[in-house]
Amino acid sequence: MSLERAQLGLTAAFAATLPVSIFASEILLVLSLGVLAARLVARRARLFPTALDTPLLALVVWTLLAASFAQDPARAHVDAKKLLLYTVFYLAVEVLSRDGDRERVLQAVFLGGLALAGLMVAQHLFLGYDRLDRRPTGFLGHYMSASGVTMVVLLLAVAHLAFGPRARPRLAHFGLAAAVLAGVGAVAAATAVGHGLLATRLCVAALAAAGAAVSLSGSAAAQAIALAAIAAPVAAWALVVSQTRNAWIGAVIGLSVVALLRAPRLLWLLGLATAAVLVLRPAAITERLTIGDASSRDRYYMWQAGLDMVLDKPVFGQGPGMILVAYPRYRWPEATHPMQPHLHNNLLQIAAERGLPGLAFFLWWAVAVFAAAIGEARRGVAEARAPDWAAGGALAALAAVFVAGLFEYNLGDSEVLMLVLVLTAVPFALRLGRPAAA
Repeated sequence: MSLERAQLGLTAAFAATLPVSIFASEILLVLSLGVLAARLVARRARLFPTALDTPLLALVVWTLLAASFAQDPARAHVDAKKLLLYTVFYLAVEVLSRDGDRERVLQAVFLGGLALAGLMVAQHLFLGYDRLDRRPTGFLGHYMSASGVTMVVLLLAVAHLAFGPRARPRLAHFGLAAAVLAGVGAVAAATAVGHGLLATRLCVAALAAAGAAVSLSGSAAAQAIALAAIAAPVAAWALVVSQTRNAWIGAVIGLSVVALLRAPRLLWLLGLATAAVLVLRPAAITERLTIGDASSRDRYYMWQAGLDMVLDKPVFGQGPGMILVAYPRYRWPEATHPMQPHLHNNLLQIAAERGLPGLAFFLWWAVAVFAAAIGEARRGVAEARAPDWAAGGALAALAAVFVAGLFEYNLGDSEVLMLVLVLTAVPFALRLGRPAAA
């Protein structure tokens, strides 16, 4: 097998396991980076400069400085190792720059996303994950991570259906989606009788193998449409039963972006759907549409404590991973919980951890991300055609993640962060893969 095919298979396996296993996805990421390094040494691949390089370098350097000035520098530097995940961006730019490879890798995300959403629904229906204090987590360790990843999968699937290639799937094309859901059913059944760990591991391994096989087989466009057509409603269902408000808000924003790009009049349908929810008041949703609950009140006092942290140490902050240690000193008496590992807001978390310069570098990076994503999504509109589905999906999902991140530190979840980095690579990969004359 050539290095290029090995690269594609490993990257697709990484994409398929991203929604279901941080352990498996990180192993596959290391293997993918190893193959990329071999290709670079053999001069069979090149890394091109992007608009994100400088702000990302500044953010990395300042994060390491903040760790050095933290109360516990050794612990802060250990937490800062998450910076290594930003290599996902450069791997994805190189692999996704080829049209066929881009489609196959993103199709692999649908595989893992369908498995995650399917298990969340099964947990809600059959395993007792139907209370606010016991929400479905799918394959992941926390319901916040599961809902954030599911939100991204939903928006990518909707974007594929809205902007992707037109083909009519036959019944056989739904076989892969059916196999994924059957595997999820087996995991749920095994969990019910106390053997969920082995079933989960087997399912994750099967998803990795399926992702690699799909990428190397050159699967038909109709199969990708079939996967997206199943993943979208299952992910929407999973998102509802997750009872996670920040993901709901993010999903509405992302769907609005898709509607604006596809046909602005579709916003009326989205508005009507929102109005219907407010009128019909389904209990699963309306019980969470409040800011008077204990969780919302705790966030208010948590954010006040975060502001105090920033005012106290505005230059280098408390240090990466130091919020849990520092929080008791800044906690307001009215706060519900005495300990908090993070501040449930991306911007406030970064400012408190890395100071105001760290926040400025992060905002510089985020602005560059959205400038590239908007530019690529608008390219199709300017040419009187629909945008590339990957560009439209990336913009919608990025908007959703950053809006949801105003109410949750979702970029602190490695699964969400790596998905975001794959999406930030899409506009640069599209630009790199376009003929110079285009």
